Amino acid sequence: MEKKEIKDWGETEMLEFLKKDGLEEWKKRFQGWFLGLICNFGELARALSSKQPELGINKRDILCVEIAGLCHDLGHGPFSHLYDGIFIPKAYAKHEDASLLMFDHLVKDNGLKPLMKLYGLDPYGNEENDLKFITEMIQGKPLTEAQVEWPYEGRKEEKSFLYEIVANKLNGIDVDKFDYLARDAYHLGMQSNFDHKRFIMLARVCEVNGRKRICSRDKEVGNLYDMFHTRNCLHRRVCQHKTHKSIEIMISEAFLEADEHIEIEGSGGKFKLSEAKDDMEAYTKLTDQVFETILHPWSSSPKLEKARKILERIVSRNLYKFVGETKVCSKVLMSLYYIWFVMAGDHLVTFDYGKKDEDPIKNTYFYSKDEPTKGFKISDNQKSKLIPTTFSEKIIRVYCKNAEKVNKDVRDAFKDWCKEKKYLAEPQVIFRYSMLKVQLDDEDGDLK
Repeated sequence: MEKKEIKDWGETEMLEFLKKDGLEEWKKRFQGWFLGLICNFGELARALSSKQPELGINKRDILCVEIAGLCHDLGHGPFSHLYDGIFIPKAYAKHEDASLLMFDHLVKDNGLKPLMKLYGLDPYGNEENDLKFITEMIQGKPLTEAQVEWPYEGRKEEKSFLYEIVANKLNGIDVDKFDYLARDAYHLGMQSNFDHKRFIMLARVCEVNGRKRICSRDKEVGNLYDMFHTRNCLHRRVCQHKTHKSIEIMISEAFLEADEHIEIEGSGGKFKLSEAKDDMEAYTKLTDQVFETILHPWSSSPKLEKARKILERIVSRNLYKFVGETKVCSKVLMSLYYIWFVMAGDHLVTFDYGKKDEDPIKNTYFYSKDEPTKGFKISDNQKSKLIPTTFSEKIIRVYCKNAEKVNKDVRDAFKDWCKEKKYLAEPQVIFRYSMLKVQLDDEDGDLK
């Protein structure tokens, strides 16, 4: 059997699309991202192996980490979190479950087990099963401190720290986050104060309550808070920006309108847009191109007219109008309902440090210069007094489908509603800020 590169293990839909359409420059960028992704996930494992050879990290371990890092997001549908988080919020408990199904399909459909053997991997082993190890890292099961029994089969307990590299459910400090924070901040022109290379340089594996964990140097606690702060900034300025969310809401509504009229061929027959997730062959064909399929009348059914009109509004920047937003406490959200007039809808946005209301550093271990083999938690008096005291906030945003309906009366009604519900501690200040943004948007004719 011919030995292939990992990137040729069943050519991805994206590479096929780029090749077919002759977009060679984009293909080069995609392949560059691909190779960079693999290197990033292997970098931490190689650094730990170099500093601490007694850990027994071998080439098999590193290759498995790289493959898991490459495949851990396979389960995302079109437009990533929009599909599995907004369009079908109950599709999976988390997209990692779909990634496991997709990876399993990839292995079976391409007969990869024999190919893995050519790379020195063992997909059949009892003591150390590389295939199970990869799938366990993709799923990212949280390994809690109270867990006495070792829950994994891919690696023995002495290599427990390897499960923290790809998807660390304990505190969220993992290479997946390092990768997208650095990449997104760079392409968005944002300044990121978090230095992931410094984290990797200073990371060590220490014994903590009888189990090996990746620990950071105690003086690096500020660097880690910078990482979570950068994540929060990305969500505020981009991922959950009010205009971004308006577009996401519109795309999800277009998908709902098109759901009954799009058929995707899979191994078990034909599937609707919302059903493709249940058949991995169909799911591999469900790419962002579905947007173009709906948008262009010459390639789609007249039954898609309603969905097409929504997408045409996005292309022409005739977006759902942002009315305003208000901060609320989580207890109040239990009584959340749609707001007073039919043409508006509300949208809940959460900003946090990745662990909901919890300080992620509470589940993070450190070591000191004097005791580099002993892991411990940082006490509150060792942390900077400038760190946040609250790590999560929820915001209700109100949008109107008809921009012409959004006038001073509507905004005043929203302001009165906020006061009535006691959602705003200082309604005038927050509302004036929202009003200022709306006025600025109206002056130049565009939404910022």
